[in-house]
Amino acid sequence: MNKVDSLPGSLLSRMSTLADATRLRLLRLLERRELGVVDLCDVLQLPQSTISRHLKVLAGRGWVRSSRRATTHLYRMTLDQLDPGARRLWLLARDQIGGWATIGQDELRLARRLRRRQDRAQAFFAGAAAEWEKLRRELYGDDFVRAAMLSLLPSHYVVADLGCGTGQAAAELAGAVRRVIAVDNSPAMLRAARKRTAGRRNVEIRRSDLSALSLESGSCDAAILLLALTYVADPEAAVKEAGRILRTGGKLVIVDLLPHDREDFQRRMGQQSAGFALDEARRMLLDAGFDAAGATPLPPAAGARGPALFLATGLRKRLRNKVSR
Repeated sequence: MNKVDSLPGSLLSRMSTLADATRLRLLRLLERRELGVVDLCDVLQLPQSTISRHLKVLAGRGWVRSSRRATTHLYRMTLDQLDPGARRLWLLARDQIGGWATIGQDELRLARRLRRRQDRAQAFFAGAAAEWEKLRRELYGDDFVRAAMLSLLPSHYVVADLGCGTGQAAAELAGAVRRVIAVDNSPAMLRAARKRTAGRRNVEIRRSDLSALSLESGSCDAAILLLALTYVADPEAAVKEAGRILRTGGKLVIVDLLPHDREDFQRRMGQQSAGFALDEARRMLLDAGFDAAGATPLPPAAGARGPALFLATGLRKRLRNKVSR
């Protein structure tokens, strides 16, 4: 008798169910929360036909159970409803995929969707407050909020926009601070930045490698690296250079990609790396001489199709006064 034929059919069935990345992602989500197909499509960023096909397999083999609420089918996996063999196999699989970047991305998108659910519930009871928000937006727009936040920056600041791209951030900063130095190494991007900031006399456009900036040490009060580090061959050197150009107490703000495994996305975007873990971002800041280094994931914007982002900040280390003898 063939060895495979002698194995229990139930074991083969369980293993074949888990031998699919999409089904692993679904089970990891449904173990935590009861969700519908629309929720799962949004979180996994897959079409409804794909999600429904995999849910049919999972339900047919007893991994998930469904319930109906109005016109919606909801799915859930409950550990105590699984037979002992399936439960042991799932716990092993769950442990193995714990560090998978895609799982982290799914959890961030799920958190965003659950917050949106809560927001909708709050909006239902908000009454006049919700009407005021709509009226305010219709009358005044939203730009004044950004303007108010930018005005919090000290007006005497010199800010370096490192990896400025087309100059969007530089143009907005120019109205709030004394001087903006916009730096990029792409001639095409710099041409676009010059066009966007034309007429802004306090914006200086420079071509420079982020790992070897052509700026004087201690010449800036603040610096930003917005979606720039993933394009740099040596991100640690770029962070150190950002620290070098800051005055003591100056602040660096980084926004970039969390780790992901979307190789097609990385190739299409021409990026050098597939994102940075939060601990890695903090370490780069500390190694570059920053104090109060922190990093936190950012909630994915509604409709955003790219990998999730993080925000990291650090203060340029203050030198301690030497004790005279």
